[in-house]
Amino acid sequence: MLFHGEAATYVRVLVTGAAGFIGSHVAEALLAEGCEVVGIDALIPAAHRGPPALPDGIDYHRLDLRDPGSVEKLVYGVDAVSHQAAMVGLGVGFDDVTEYVAHNDQGTATLLRALARADFRGRFVLASSMVVYGEGGYTCGFHGRVAPERRAARDLESGRFDPVCPVCDGELTPVSLTEETPPDPRNVYAATKLHQEHLCSMFGRETDVPVAALRYHNVYGPRMPRDTPYAGVASIFRSALAARRPPEVFEDGCQLRDFVHVTDVARANVLCLLRDEQVSGPFNISSGVPHTIEELASGLSVAFGPDAPKPVVTGRFRLGDVRHIFAPPTKACDVLGFDPQITFDEGITDFAVAQLREGSSSP
Repeated sequence: MLFHGEAATYVRVLVTGAAGFIGSHVAEALLAEGCEVVGIDALIPAAHRGPPALPDGIDYHRLDLRDPGSVEKLVYGVDAVSHQAAMVGLGVGFDDVTEYVAHNDQGTATLLRALARADFRGRFVLASSMVVYGEGGYTCGFHGRVAPERRAARDLESGRFDPVCPVCDGELTPVSLTEETPPDPRNVYAATKLHQEHLCSMFGRETDVPVAALRYHNVYGPRMPRDTPYAGVASIFRSALAARRPPEVFEDGCQLRDFVHVTDVARANVLCLLRDEQVSGPFNISSGVPHTIEELASGLSVAFGPDAPKPVVTGRFRLGDVRHIFAPPTKACDVLGFDPQITFDEGITDFAVAQLREGSSSP
């Protein structure tokens, strides 16, 4: 029951992006807790092909968050919101910028205005991302904690993938981040996610609504979209292996990330909405154990069986990618009671046979 210890009428939850990868798992988890779930999704072709796979029992509406009239009709009577809807990933280039801003920022602004007009006073969870940090944390042996500059194309082209100290050009050691790390978005998607945080935080201050921004790390699991430039790296590797192609690992494969299973991410959302105490602010949602990109590719190859293609480290790169980024979920564990359940080995083994969602190869 939503809001334990409070009135039993607080049971109606709005989930945006409810037909998506993470949103569908959040909706499913809320339904399992006995909540009434209203789901909305625009079914953007870049991420969806064919009819949506929705959990049984959801009150689903296909609509665009940028349509104020439709959104305002649906927010009346909801007691909590889990805002998952967004365009994700790096896309196919800067030409995507207007679509990212429109869906992520304008869509969020339209939702928040509708909630304010409806005098919403429930709980609000925003699906944010670790991309708001930009590069991860680094220390220099001489200058301590430093923030490296964006990696230059000429360095990447010559195989110099690790950032250097901005003071002495020396080697850096990657270290974990905390929620207090200053944001430094380094691509369009990251900039829109940070703007979403700012908009939602301002909404919370203006309305006294508790707003929790869950900064997801690299989420993977069943229902990831396949065969799309907007998919995560785990889905791209999995799709390659399913087609009997070797996963192509960019750079040297040593990039560090934290891979967190989607069921743990859904659990974090539910914890924010069901706990007695109201919670606000950012929370890193991760497994707490970083792995390299090459480890991900190799683990999936092993899970596919002895005859599966082995990963190929290509040395290719994408401008806008960061080198290393990881952070423990310490704050989420302490405040929310979040406890990641799915280990990397368990999750990768399961993901090798999990059902993926069909997506379009073009935006």
